[in-house]
Amino acid sequence: MSTTRARPTSKPKDPLGGNYWRLLIASAVSNLGDGIIRTVIPLLAITLTRDPVLVGALTALAFLPWLLFAIPSGALVDRMDRRRAMSLANLLRAVVIGGLIAAIAAGQVNMVVLYAVTFVLGMAETVYDSAARAMLPQVVRRDQLDRANGPLTSAEIVTETFLGAPIGSFLFAWLVVAPFLTGALGYLLAAVLILSIVGNLRPGREGNRESGTATMRADIAEGLRWLRDHHLLRALAVLSGLTAAAHTMANAVLVLYVVDTLDVPESAFGVFLVSAGLGGLLGGLCAAWLSRRAGRIATMIVSAVFCAVANVGMGLTDAAWLGAALFGLVGVSVSIWNVLVMSLRQALIPEQLFGRVQGAYRTLVWGMIPLGALVGGVVAGVTSVPTTFVISGVLQLLLAVMCLQLFRRHRGQIEAAHLPDAERATAD
Repeated sequence: MSTTRARPTSKPKDPLGGNYWRLLIASAVSNLGDGIIRTVIPLLAITLTRDPVLVGALTALAFLPWLLFAIPSGALVDRMDRRRAMSLANLLRAVVIGGLIAAIAAGQVNMVVLYAVTFVLGMAETVYDSAARAMLPQVVRRDQLDRANGPLTSAEIVTETFLGAPIGSFLFAWLVVAPFLTGALGYLLAAVLILSIVGNLRPGREGNRESGTATMRADIAEGLRWLRDHHLLRALAVLSGLTAAAHTMANAVLVLYVVDTLDVPESAFGVFLVSAGLGGLLGGLCAAWLSRRAGRIATMIVSAVFCAVANVGMGLTDAAWLGAALFGLVGVSVSIWNVLVMSLRQALIPEQLFGRVQGAYRTLVWGMIPLGALVGGVVAGVTSVPTTFVISGVLQLLLAVMCLQLFRRHRGQIEAAHLPDAERATAD
């Protein structure tokens, strides 16, 4: 274990510590910028085209960087202060949005420009998110991960959908450049706030020195080998990637579903997304509680099944209120799954390897999202947008059964992962 962890040595008045709350605030501000920008880029796109393939390609390009850069980004954040990595990533995002604002003002916006902006924002996100996930085990204990991830996940979903989405859509209806300017300012503020976290947050490098892995290439190879040899996380990465692709089939054409199928005005698109924000808040806050009472495996599987059923239901209705309610259930389910699976990875992966292993994991998982987005656009074009939601839900249900089989095989390892360090050593 690294000797440079920025965590308290004695039990503080607030068990999660001041660094955790600083991380939470900075992440919430950054996520608010994400929510605004992710809402208005599709809205700007559908003023240029209604082609589901072209609109779906935006989602594909947002996640393509995870396929291309997640592993190098993970290696990078395993070499530098993770606060600095997060701050620089947000500064880059602010600059890119500033360029888009200039293009809008000059009347030079087209789909190619939106594709380029979306791709670069995704590149910056690979660094930001890898650093943020790697930082959490440095500021809280292993047995606090579920409780710490809950508010972080809730804040992410709430600020992106409950706040960012309606703010973005309302500002877009008022003045096209307004939400982009607001998002850029949010990124700048978050870049400053993250630097308020105190302590040495460089990852431990002892293991690398012992094995002689001093180069970036060797670091990456070390992380890949670790994931390859870990049967549980390797299989979970594959199943999670397939699930993400299936889920994104529907999510890629969500704006068309809301505006065309449910006949919701474009200006109210962000309001529709509030249901997922409320669901995300509920799921994030109750995930740890449910896991303690129902069991981690049961909670993860039930959340996956509910998400699948909700997607099928959305494809079978054209009532806006029911579609919004089902989308809220998707938000609850995704939030619970994300909290518990993220905590599992943070508990299992060594701190000094976390960025690289997380990068390799995300390459498998998020690298499937562009494929799912493109397939979703094609399926919607060949059949219909509602049919795409039904197919997405059925595929997710089949994958949930496969996840259940995996978790049952590794039940002991999953249960032991979240024991406090002392108890875990005794169990080992």
